Amino acid sequence: MKVLILGSGGREHALAWKLSQSPRVTAVFCAPGNGGIGEVATCVPIKLSEIERLLEFALAENIGLTVVGPDDALAAGMVDRFSAAGLRIFGPTQAAARLESSKVFAKEFMQRHGIPTACSGHFTNSLEARRYAAGLPLPLVLKADGLALGKGVIIAQTREEVEQAILDIMDKRKFGSAGQAMVIEEFLEGPECSIHALVDGSNYLLFPSAQDHKRALDDDQGLNTGGMGTYSPAPQLTPALEQSLRTDVLDRFIAGLKADGLSYQGMLFPGLMLTPKGIRVLEFNCRFGDPETQVLLARLESDLLDLLEATIDRTLPRQTPRWRSGSAVCVIAASGGYPETYETGKPVGGLEKATKTAVIFHAGTRIAEGKITTSGGRVLGVTATGHDLPEARSKAYSAMTAIHFEGMFFRRDIGAKGLGH
Repeated sequence: MKVLILGSGGREHALAWKLSQSPRVTAVFCAPGNGGIGEVATCVPIKLSEIERLLEFALAENIGLTVVGPDDALAAGMVDRFSAAGLRIFGPTQAAARLESSKVFAKEFMQRHGIPTACSGHFTNSLEARRYAAGLPLPLVLKADGLALGKGVIIAQTREEVEQAILDIMDKRKFGSAGQAMVIEEFLEGPECSIHALVDGSNYLLFPSAQDHKRALDDDQGLNTGGMGTYSPAPQLTPALEQSLRTDVLDRFIAGLKADGLSYQGMLFPGLMLTPKGIRVLEFNCRFGDPETQVLLARLESDLLDLLEATIDRTLPRQTPRWRSGSAVCVIAASGGYPETYETGKPVGGLEKATKTAVIFHAGTRIAEGKITTSGGRVLGVTATGHDLPEARSKAYSAMTAIHFEGMFFRRDIGAKGLGH
């Protein structure tokens, strides 16, 4: 079977890497891909916004399965268009993907179906947003309604920061059309945890836990990013909390789909806060996470293709995936200035040496004159496994010391929370 992966980041590199290992996969293509994906797949220079060109390519190449990586492609209706043409594609429809592409829609779904989440209000008028925020205790969380590359969430500690956030989101439209509406919600205390579950419409298959590190700098300082690193499993998700996750979140999610007549087949990736009062859902994501995918697929021993097809065919209960024991850690090497302005085109060195202890998933790279150079904010995901978390961390950071490019920075505390630090 030929497989097409849509996207250009570290998540897509990890998907290509894992699917290329399937004995049933004869060829892997990735559109548009990046500087490193070419090691395991054939890169196709077609933009994700060019849905018709992608469809023509898939039909011409007789692609047996297409896997959608990024949220914006789902929101644009990629799955609907491919399905209408008779092609098999992994991911939820445009209507179902609103659970990620609209935070207001997701909040209303959670409230309607009793899924625990933060108390909140949503607004299309900045004056009404200011009035609502003025009556709430600090800190507050302010979110642009639409997709904003993981950066449309602001935690305001002061009234001045609340005012600035509303101004940026709704009045100045810092996040573009994502700021046509916004959500203001209470600030929740507790560790975050990332959960992935394949959903076939009626059933779900829970993946191991992981924990992302959203802030740019050590000790959770700096601006929110798309994710600076992750590790799996996350010991914070105890057996009791996992049971709560199943009964209070996933079971209610499935029931909510049926009640609303919403067809959902794909990956569900809810961001969770483990509060003193129990699990609270921060948001829904309707695709594989990044960089969570890197550590999860590094631990998956089964054939990923079987799991993706079972999701499409509504046969998830027949699947019993095997997972590598121990831990996996992914550390992101980022461009100086990320998540704000940064320079690109910097040559990347040390990759060959780094692969001795880790798998290097490329994110923001391209090939220029035969050499790997930077092309984005998050450049590489250095991913290692070990029999326990300390060994996996040691391998990942050992590999990171070999890599170098101008302006490179990375967090040095990825996985420290899992060690109780």
